[in-house]
Formats: sequence, structure tokens, C-alpha cells
Amino acid sequence: MANRLSQIATRTGDDGTTGLGDGQRVPKHHGRIAAMGDVDELNSHLGVLLAEPLPADVRELLVVIQHELFNLGGELSIPGYTLLKDKAVARLDAALAHYNAQLPRLAEFILPAGTRSAALAHVARAVARRAERAVVALAAQEAVNDAPRLFLNRLSDLLFVLARVLNRANLDGLGGDDVYWRSERLAAQQGGAGDDIPDGT
Repeated sequence: MANRLSQIATRTGDDGTTGLGDGQRVPKHHGRIAAMGDVDELNSHLGVLLAEPLPADVRELLVVIQHELFNLGGELSIPGYTLLKDKAVARLDAALAHYNAQLPRLAEFILPAGTRSAALAHVARAVARRAERAVVALAAQEAVNDAPRLFLNRLSDLLFVLARVLNRANLDGLGGDDVYWRSERLAAQQGGAGDDIPDGT
């Protein structure tokens, strides 16, 4: 590993293949590589989110999740290997229950908007869904453990909830509430054309 890290440009991928953790080489369009790439992209989005002002507990949780995503990527890189533990999924379940219990019931669908940190959490949520789809697609072709799929599923849900939490934390002064989709149904409930629907502003 030390030798690999000391030489970043190896040129071994110039032929359109890349190496897995067990030494085999596969095409760069291989489903396993696609899943690994989506997980890496998701982790990078969390890195951007961590560059924002965040509540201390949310920051601590996201740092742990970044490490777990690295484990997930490592597991995907070695067919048949197990690295992500069941307790990682359980930790997300616990966090999801904890943060969701603090939030009011949603009156309508919400937009991926509000504070910058909340919007970034929504971007990460969407990438988590794509990563989950990539893992499911890979599992249809090759043996893949359940934990990566379950982890990504729970993480996308958690990021949705955390986006709501971050809008309420309002650390940049641009949030305070969910940004609701201005649906006709909600407008009718509000008794107007939608101008009075809460939008977080």
C-alpha cells in the first residue's frame, strides 16, 4: 500500500482497465467500479458539507460516516470480502430515529433548498441514492454483501432528515424551516394561491 500511495500516476489504467483490491483488472466501465465511484463521490460531497458550519453532533456523526463509507468502498473493491460491519447500519438507524424524533411532521413534499448546508445534504442524499442503485445493479451480476446496500439506503434517509435539521439550525441565517413544494393541494389547504405556504424565508 505504501508503494502504491507514493506513486499516484501509475499509467496502468491507460488501457481502460483498473485494478481491484485483490489484484484482478477489470474495465473501468465495470459495475463494481461504477459502484465504487459513486461511493467515492458521495464521500467527497460529505467532505464539502463538513466544510460548512454545522452543529457539533452532526459534524461528529458525518465524520464517522465518512470512515464507514471508506470501509464500504474497500469492501466493494475486493470481491467476496467483508469490511463494513452490521453495527454501521445500526448506527445509522439509531441516528435516523434520534434526529427524526426532533422534527415536526411534514405537511407536504419539500424542496432541496434552504441553508447551504441543508442543500449540500440534499445533494449528498441524491448521490447516496445513485450509489445504492449502483450496488443493487452490481448485486444482480455478482455476489455482494447486504451491508453496503442497507447502509446506503439508510444514509440517504438520514441525509434527508439531517437537511431538515440543518435548516432549523440556521447557522447561515438563510433557513429556519423546510422549503415546501408549492403544490395545488397545499395551496388549497392554505386558502389561497400558495403565497402563504411556508418556504423557509
